[in-house]
Amino acid sequence: MRRKWTDDDVNSLCEMWGNSSVERICTKLERSKSSVIQKVNRLKLGAFLDNSIYITKHQLFVALGINSDSYKNVSWLKNRGLKTHKVKRGKQTFNMILIDEFWKWAYENMNFLDFSSFQRNSLGKEPKWVDEKRRKDIKKSYQFKRTPWSEFEDKELMRLLSKYKYSYKELSLKLKRTEGAIQRRICDLGIKERPVKADNHIKWTESEYMMLGEMIKNGYSYELISEKISKSVKAIRGRVYNTYLTERLDKVRAIIGDGNSGDNAASKQLKHKNLLSAEEKSEVKELMSRFIACLSADLDEIKKFNVYFQKDMCQNWDKYRGCKAKENGCDECISFVRLKPQFCKRCGKDFIEHGEHLYCQNCREARLKQAQRKYAILNQKGEYR
Repeated sequence: MRRKWTDDDVNSLCEMWGNSSVERICTKLERSKSSVIQKVNRLKLGAFLDNSIYITKHQLFVALGINSDSYKNVSWLKNRGLKTHKVKRGKQTFNMILIDEFWKWAYENMNFLDFSSFQRNSLGKEPKWVDEKRRKDIKKSYQFKRTPWSEFEDKELMRLLSKYKYSYKELSLKLKRTEGAIQRRICDLGIKERPVKADNHIKWTESEYMMLGEMIKNGYSYELISEKISKSVKAIRGRVYNTYLTERLDKVRAIIGDGNSGDNAASKQLKHKNLLSAEEKSEVKELMSRFIACLSADLDEIKKFNVYFQKDMCQNWDKYRGCKAKENGCDECISFVRLKPQFCKRCGKDFIEHGEHLYCQNCREARLKQAQRKYAILNQKGEYR
């Protein structure tokens, strides 16, 4: 006799539909598969994947209004760490994205994403910051063009550059393109003329610096920050890089956290000497002068080694510390110990050298070149030269 569906059965079916496999639902409700499918159709619950806490990559890209391609699969999933989960639905297995994990990932990569074509509540309930992000991206889409450059725009760009009186910011306002897009187009076209450099002697005020940190924390892009602070995007990028050694605003926002602009600044090394302040440069100069003094003292010690003419054949000789036996020279030495020949495992020849080695000098260099060739082939960087 057919068993009727109770309210508890219907509620359980609605909760599990899309989140548990059909076989699990049948086992939980103690019903056949045909009975469950028939009840789903009567309740009009929709497709199985449309009722899940997971979403496919294709559904995500469609909701955001972008095209799904291999580049985004690599950029989002591999380089930026968007997690996927293998979910089995019947006999098929799908790579699904947990919606809650996507929102967490989207907040960490806010400046990388574009929500201008993202319909409200397309993925269900949205976090509070999404509306503000959508508003900023829509404003940016109206302000700057994203279509390919036309022939007329290329000629206009070359005409403006030939006048030698427009900066990147002024060109951006005239052409309705971002400063980065203009810089890239100049390089692509091979134009020799360059925009006028901005005045770099105008110092940042404390209020501008604090405003920069607040806008970065609120997810503003470089273009919107440029409007508020009245500085070029290039100047703002340089300021951010000088402080945190990165131009990615998502990374900078994570570094700042709940602090202010300049907090948790990256520690600079000697290779960043152009970014050092006057105090840091003086400190580096002092350390370098001490280092040079130590090297000079070591060189003076090395000059005294001329009296050791048998040093290349003696086991008691160290090229950095000199004679281990503390002898004054090879003429009066009574501690001479001849180096023992070593056997090369690669070429089979005997060689004499300080320190124990499995291979001679020539074989070590050959093995290094062989490893470099293998590395170049595996990483598809062309043949080793």
